[in-house]
This record gives sequence, structure tokens and C-alpha cells, in this order.
Amino acid sequence: MTKLKTPKAILLLGPTASGKTRLAIKLHKMLPIDIISVDSALIYRQMNIGTGKPSQEELLLTPHHLLDIKDPAERYSASEFRQDALKIMNKIVKNGRIPCLVGGTMFYFKALIEGLSNLPSADFNIRYKIDQIAYEKGKHFLHDELCKIDPESANIIHPNDLQRIQRALEIYYISGKTFTEIKKISRKPLQYDLYQFGIMPYNRELLHKRIELRFKNMLAVGFEDESRALFERGDLHINMPSVRCVGYRQMWSYINGDIKYEDMVYEAVYATKQLAKRQITWMRKWNNLYYLDSDDIQLSANKILKTFNNKLN
Repeated sequence: MTKLKTPKAILLLGPTASGKTRLAIKLHKMLPIDIISVDSALIYRQMNIGTGKPSQEELLLTPHHLLDIKDPAERYSASEFRQDALKIMNKIVKNGRIPCLVGGTMFYFKALIEGLSNLPSADFNIRYKIDQIAYEKGKHFLHDELCKIDPESANIIHPNDLQRIQRALEIYYISGKTFTEIKKISRKPLQYDLYQFGIMPYNRELLHKRIELRFKNMLAVGFEDESRALFERGDLHINMPSVRCVGYRQMWSYINGDIKYEDMVYEAVYATKQLAKRQITWMRKWNNLYYLDSDDIQLSANKILKTFNNKLN
């Protein structure tokens, strides 16, 4: 009986502003890949400039899956991402092509590779109550509550990561079990032969300059107008995952009159640098990650192609 070959998939991780999208587009010309976005901000419609979403011209040449799948008023969990990604990966493989997952939302990558425990489905009544508490008492109050209920989860979830704090509390309020307890239930890992690459900026100062320049470019092409359009909808607020995306959160505070323009710019750039730092920390703890230099996109693409071909032989 012929043994079925394990399907292959390429994973391309990297911090914000490291050139992941440019590398993926370059790689699309060299290998029969279809790109799946692994980014918790790119899922939202009407949020193009501030998320650094690929342009329409780029998407026509190199389509990306899992872009523009949610309205900014909606939520999207790591569990939902895994389900959606697996369906798309299966279709790509059936079409004789290779899934290439590209992004910087490391928890999504982790959920995809390791699987997730059987977490309870969202309860929108409970979420609304948690949202109200966050709005009235702040995210730090919620993190303090999580410390009392599930100190192990509170220790690994950053106090500013409101979405994950809310989800951990929601799980406890629904099931009576902590997120830590449920995670210990067996998971089903990803059944793919993985080729994992990470764009690791060796020059942190250069990455910071890229972040600053990119944000200035966003402002120049209309990021404030894009944010105002969201603000004026009336159904969004500062504690929603979409609005809490880096850049949008600071712009929202400026539009709301809470901070000055120059403070908004400084805080947005600083928050983006902190995001990049957390992403790099994730990557340094990653197993089986082949590092690439973000300064030379063509060289990185050639290394991926060589590594991929060598493993095939």
C-alpha cells in the first residue's frame, strides 16, 4: 500500500516593518505558493493604511488569503484563525500548490502548529459585560482579576493585551475552568511538513528607522482620514480589538481629543517598536526556525528556495 506523502507548507515569520510582504511576493514568483496572511490586524476591512495592508496592485499579482474577512466591529480568535487557515491550506494542496503562511501574529502561528484545546465558543453576553468592565474600570482592572482567577495565564499575557485577557476571563466565566486548566487537555498538532523561516533584523536601529519612516508614510497617504472614518461610524470604541491595533489606538486617542498630534505620532511609533520587540522575543524562543536577513530580500528568497529544494532531494 502506497504511503501518502505529508503535505508541505512554508511559514514566514517576522516583526513588523521587516519586509515579510515584499519577501512573500518575491517568493511567489519563484515557487508555486499561495499566500495566507497570519496577521490579526489585516483581517479587518476598512483598515488598509494603518495595518500596512498590501496594495490592490500587489494583491492582483499575488493574492493573499485571510485579508478583509471581518468588519472592525467583529472579533476573531486564534481558534477561528486555525480553522480558516486549515481549510484554505487543504484547498491549496489539492490544487497542487504549497501554502505559504506569512505574518507577525505569533500566537496565530503557535495555535496553527500546536493546535488548541477544546475551548468554549464565544458568549457574546459575557463578552459585552467584560467589555463594559474594561470601559469603566480599564484593562489593568481586568488583568488584576485574571491574576486572582488564573495567575499562570496572567503571568504570560501582557497587561496591555486586552483581547487575550478578555478571552481568558470569558473562558472561566463560561466553563468554570481556567484557561491554564483547559490548555492541558490534549491538542492535535499540524499534520504538515513545515519549512519555517524567520526574518530577523540584525540591526535593531535600522528596524526602528524603518518603523518611523513607515508611520510617517502612513500619515502622508491618509491614515488620519482612514481612522476618522472608523471613529465617525459610532459603533466602535477604544477597547475593541480592531481599534486597539497599534497605530489606530493612538490615532483614536488623538481624534478623541485625549492627546496632541505630536504625542500621537510619538506614542504610535513607540508602541510599534515595542510590538516588534515582543515579536522578536517570540522568534528567539521558536524551535526549528531558519533565520533570514531582512536587509536583502532577494538573498532571503534565494535561501528559502535553496533550502526548500535541498529538502526535496
